[in-house]
Amino acid sequence: MLAHEWAKVKELRLTALRDPVAHLAFLETYEDAVAQPDSFWRDRTANAAQEAGTSRQFVAEAGDGSWVGTVSVLIEVPGTTDWAGMPVERRQGHLVGVYVAPGHRGGGMTAALFEAALTWAWGRGAERVRLIVHPDNVRALGFYRKSGFAESGVTVPLAGKPDEHEWEMVLARPEAGR
Repeated sequence: MLAHEWAKVKELRLTALRDPVAHLAFLETYEDAVAQPDSFWRDRTANAAQEAGTSRQFVAEAGDGSWVGTVSVLIEVPGTTDWAGMPVERRQGHLVGVYVAPGHRGGGMTAALFEAALTWAWGRGAERVRLIVHPDNVRALGFYRKSGFAESGVTVPLAGKPDEHEWEMVLARPEAGR
C-alpha cells in the first residue's frame, strides 16, 4: 500500500465497517468513518505506508486488482500505554483492522496477510504480537487460534459497555533456528 492510495484505503475500511460482525470486530462505526474528511484518510494512509514508521497496513488484492482484505500492525513499546490506557510492558506488535471480504474468506488470504504482518513485526524487534477479539466473534477466534494465537488471560473492557469484555490473544516471537 502506498500513501497516494488513500481512496482505496477509505473504500476498503468503509466496506469492512458494513460487515455483519463489524460491531464485534471494530471500535469505529461506519457512520463515524464515513464522516471523516479526505485529509483524515490521506494522513492515515501515509502513516501506515511509511516503511520506517511504527505502524503498517497490508492489503490483499483480488485477481481483478480490487482490494479485498487488510490488516494493520502497530508497534507498541515498553513504558507507554496502549489505546485502552493499559501499560505496555514489552516491545510488541498489535494487529488491528483485520478484514477479508466474504467472497475471499477461507482461501488463505487472511493467512497471507497475517504472515506479512507478523514478518514485519518480527523485523521491528517485537517480542510478541497481540490482538484483541470479542468472544462472540467466533469465526475470527477460530482463525486466530489456528494461526497460533492463544488467550493471554488479559481482558479489555468495551467502551460504553461495562459488562462486556474482549480477550487479548498473543503469539510469541518464534525462537531463532526453529
